[in-house]
Amino acid sequence: MPPPADVLPPIARAALLLDVDGTLLDIAPTHDAVVVPPDLIASLRTLRGRLGGALAVISGRPVEQVEALLPDAVQAIAGEHGGAIRHAPGEALDRIELPRPPDAWFAAAARIVAAHPGATLEHKANGFVLHYRAVPGEGPALGAALAALVEGSDRFVVLPARKAWELRPHGADKGTAVMALMQRPPFAGRLPVFIGDDVTDEDGIAAARRLGGVGLRVAEAFGSPSRVRAWLQAVAAGGRW
Repeated sequence: MPPPADVLPPIARAALLLDVDGTLLDIAPTHDAVVVPPDLIASLRTLRGRLGGALAVISGRPVEQVEALLPDAVQAIAGEHGGAIRHAPGEALDRIELPRPPDAWFAAAARIVAAHPGATLEHKANGFVLHYRAVPGEGPALGAALAALVEGSDRFVVLPARKAWELRPHGADKGTAVMALMQRPPFAGRLPVFIGDDVTDEDGIAAARRLGGVGLRVAEAFGSPSRVRAWLQAVAAGGRW
C-alpha cells in the first residue's frame, strides 16, 4: 500500500527524509538487536542517485550508529533527534549546543532500570533512553519514575517513544533536523517527504508539511516497515514514485 502518487511531489523536485527504527527497520527486542535486510542498502544507494543525492535519515540514534547500520547509503544523517548532523559523507558533525543532564540523573536512571529487570538504559550525548521492549508492562512505572526525576526542569523533556521513554534537551527535534537539512544542497529548493512511525517523528512530519512537502506515518501510508522497504526498492528500480 504505497502512498498515492498524487500525494507526493515529482521525484525531480523531492527530498526524501526517513526515520530508521520502525520505518526502515523492524523494531527488535532491544535497540541494538535490529537487523538490516541485505537489499536495503542497495535500494537506498540507488534511490539516492534517482533523487540527485537528496536522501537523508533522521534518527534518535547517534550518527555513528546510523552510519554503521547503513554504510554509505544516504547523503546526510541527522542523529540524536537533530542534535548532531552529518550533512554529507566525510564531513565533520554539525552539533547544536545543548545542555547535558547532570551526572546524578544518569546514575538515577541506572538505578531505575536496575529496579525493573528487563528494562535497559541507552546513553546519548545529551540524554538517555529507558527501553522496555522486553518488559512492556513496566512502561508506566518507568515513565513515572523518569518524570519524577526531571520534575521542575525547564531544560529537558521526557518523551514517549516505541516502548521507551526518552530524556532529551529542549532545542533539537526531528523538525529542527528537517529544517536544517533542507537549507543545504542537494536538499535546498526541493520539497521534503518525511516518513516516520513514532511520536518523536511528529515534529518532522509537521516541519515537512510547513515547507510545502509531505509528512507520512508508516502505519497509515504503508502499514509496516517491510512495506516501506518494498516501496523504496520499487522506486529505486525505476518504478512509479
